[in-house]
Amino acid sequence: MTTALITGASNGIGLELAKVHASKGDHLVLVARSQSKLEEIKTSLENLYKVKVYTIVKDLSLSNAAQEVYDETQKQNIQIAYLINNAGFGDFGMFAETDWNKELQMINLNMTTLTHLTKLYLQDMVKRRSGKIMNVASTAAFQSGPTMAVYYATKAYVLSFSEAIDNEVRDKGVTVTALCPGATESGFQAAAAMEESNLVKGKKLPTSKEVAEYGYAAMIKGKTVAIHGFKNWIMANSVRFTPRALVVKITRKIQDKAN
Repeated sequence: MTTALITGASNGIGLELAKVHASKGDHLVLVARSQSKLEEIKTSLENLYKVKVYTIVKDLSLSNAAQEVYDETQKQNIQIAYLINNAGFGDFGMFAETDWNKELQMINLNMTTLTHLTKLYLQDMVKRRSGKIMNVASTAAFQSGPTMAVYYATKAYVLSFSEAIDNEVRDKGVTVTALCPGATESGFQAAAAMEESNLVKGKKLPTSKEVAEYGYAAMIKGKTVAIHGFKNWIMANSVRFTPRALVVKITRKIQDKAN
């Protein structure tokens, strides 16, 4: 039996990824801040799929959180075959006016903890010459994002980092996949206070389940960059041939609040 560790597993894409892995017979280590939600998910998945679910309640935006998660799985003698760094959040607003403490939490969660977890579990995978890592980036990774400047920058980091690490370890039996969904029907928009933006208002968005199933398949195949949705793929790749200043202006128009 293999075990998948999934961060941000209490809702959205993380929760759906947990369901996909459980349906395939994988045991789970689920990490999130809400103990009540994790316990509810644990009971549900164990009853439905007859797998073992171990929960770790942790605020991954705090320093040393990654080490504490790794130490806990070592203590429990749980070998991680799949590491899914899904936890992350965004914020909406002009950088000069947004909250620095929230942005620092975002940087710590979206980048620092993700990187540290990858290093810790990757070293074990390389020794075993087997394992797969999925880092959840975003189509935001392909361009700058006025009104969500820090979030877009963190996702650009996740994409660049994941591509580089995949190149380093592919010949060692390990693959790293950067999953890049576009706007998705989840709790993300509410948390980022962007329900009124042109990007999401009035739009029919793909579900977290659809994105999770796509991401799981891409990770199993060992795909390096997985962009969900044909339109998102076109948009992500078209920015390479468009002047950067124009891309930034277009992104700003998409991100701005709908009239």
